[in-house]
Amino acid sequence: MTKPRFGAIEAGGSKFLCASGTGPDDLSDVVRIPTTGPDQTLGKVIDHFRQIAGLAAVGVASFGPVEVDKASPQWGSILATPKPGWSYCDIAGRLSKALAVPVGFDTDVNGAVLAEQRWGAAMGSNTAAYVTVGTGIGGGFILRGETLHGARHPEVGHIVPRRHPRDPAFPGTCPFHGDCLEGLASGRAIEARWGATLADLPPTHEAHEIVAWYLAQLVVAIEAFVAPDRLILGGGVMQTPGLHALVRTLTHDFAAGYFGVGATDVNYDDLIRAPGLAEQSGLLGAICLANDAWIKSASPLGPA
Repeated sequence: MTKPRFGAIEAGGSKFLCASGTGPDDLSDVVRIPTTGPDQTLGKVIDHFRQIAGLAAVGVASFGPVEVDKASPQWGSILATPKPGWSYCDIAGRLSKALAVPVGFDTDVNGAVLAEQRWGAAMGSNTAAYVTVGTGIGGGFILRGETLHGARHPEVGHIVPRRHPRDPAFPGTCPFHGDCLEGLASGRAIEARWGATLADLPPTHEAHEIVAWYLAQLVVAIEAFVAPDRLILGGGVMQTPGLHALVRTLTHDFAAGYFGVGATDVNYDDLIRAPGLAEQSGLLGAICLANDAWIKSASPLGPA
């Protein structure tokens, strides 16, 4: 039997990455399409995939906020967003109609955690989390093989952390909450606060400890709510040398031994990981979503 081939889309606020394949060792036809208006962007995406014969399904790992409730008539759509023209754009519906294949759809971070569990740093994990720290901060979770959805997808970037003693006055950059986690520790917040990316600041600069202080509180919050056995920190900010190690140390201090099993403390070197798939987590997550959509469409019970 011929192995099915899938289309993959990592839909971002600045670019759409498109590819086809079946996994990390089989990923081709990679193109980068700038995110402009929906008609222009999705038109180019559709034209790209129409040139690839034999696609069984397409997966979309998308920037948010998005509708992931399959019972909703807006499933597969972007919800209200400041991105001009994209509010309530039905991405999944447009692709399914134009390409005549099943479409899998989820957040970019849920896609990333699926890929990391299947092929990357969360292999063998039963409960995993993926947090991206870039222009914004977002998180995805997989519990017993299923991505976590509630009334909407999780929004971990908008928790309100304890302020660092040396960072009492910065108002934050989140247009909704000011000094939520995203408003204090995202790439946008770092540049607004210090005028440079974290990687461009000297290793001794206070920004490294302050950002790690906020991210460590997120790790402890995720431990408290979800109890993952793998927590992957990815995104552009996390590529800063030494940041993973600093977050591990501060998480250990914040947790104060509470989350251990019996008398054994958590091994944060084991829990907190860098992505195993580097910058391909999102695209490979879209492959996972396409594969799952194809399997469900072929089920005797029909699509879930």
